[in-house]
Amino acid sequence: MEMMLTVRDLTKRYGSFKALDHFSMNVEKGAIYGFVGRNGAGKTTLIRTICGLQQPSYGEYTLMGYKHSDPQIVKSRRRMGAMIETPSLYGQLSAQENLKVQMRTLGLQDTREIDELLKEVGLSHTGRKKVKDFSLGMRQRLGIALALAGSPDFLVLDEPVNGLDPQGMIEVRELILKLNRQNQVTILISSHNLDELARLATVYGFIDHGQRVKEISAEELENACRKCVELTVEGNEILIETLEAYGADYRIKAGGTVEIYGETALSELILKLAQKGCTVTSMKEHDESLESYYLSLIGGEDHA
Repeated sequence: MEMMLTVRDLTKRYGSFKALDHFSMNVEKGAIYGFVGRNGAGKTTLIRTICGLQQPSYGEYTLMGYKHSDPQIVKSRRRMGAMIETPSLYGQLSAQENLKVQMRTLGLQDTREIDELLKEVGLSHTGRKKVKDFSLGMRQRLGIALALAGSPDFLVLDEPVNGLDPQGMIEVRELILKLNRQNQVTILISSHNLDELARLATVYGFIDHGQRVKEISAEELENACRKCVELTVEGNEILIETLEAYGADYRIKAGGTVEIYGETALSELILKLAQKGCTVTSMKEHDESLESYYLSLIGGEDHA
């Protein structure tokens, strides 16, 4: 099993605050690693650290065979592309000109791939339009194109679908899958959009308060997810009161829908609700979502 990235007991302090607290993770070659945690959990700190933008306080990481303390790690970073938070772009330049600057920064003289990169991220139509006039979604696309310059073996994306419309999300998803499956690019993705992440990731790492909560493959996650019944009713207060009396494990979603987990005597529950004048308007069964699984691990509603 070849690892693109191995992190061991990594700690990053800012004064007395630990952004990372003895954090460990393993990103296997060929994986799409979904990195999940709430705001402030330490995701971006970890990404900035492995990209060499800051040094850890303690611990170590190995990137494509080189330890972070080895000067030769620059060889690994030449094979790595990254988009961290909001892309750093030159507003007065066009998309093509931004990519030319990126190519020169990487020491690449051959710029023939620029048009292909712009086509891949859906920006081939922008011509001489200045980046300062781009929408947020267009800036995100260009940020991904910059990360892909030089054909990296390891790609790190922090919120890659931020600001994209549904069609844009589909296009970025297809691009990520193509890079992974056809070009064998290993990808680490941090995203708030857990539904979208669930369509991509082969492995998940969960972080909270700078510590690893769990690392699990997509297959293991599928097996671990509980069965769930989703109910929508007229009279949510009655439903919650009844579920509490049953001692049921449930979660209230937006719009008054309630997810009920585990074995539940549904016919008996629906009858009880009817007796109390609470009508069930819709009911469907599915497996627990990535979002629900995450919340069951760390608790709370502020997911990321």
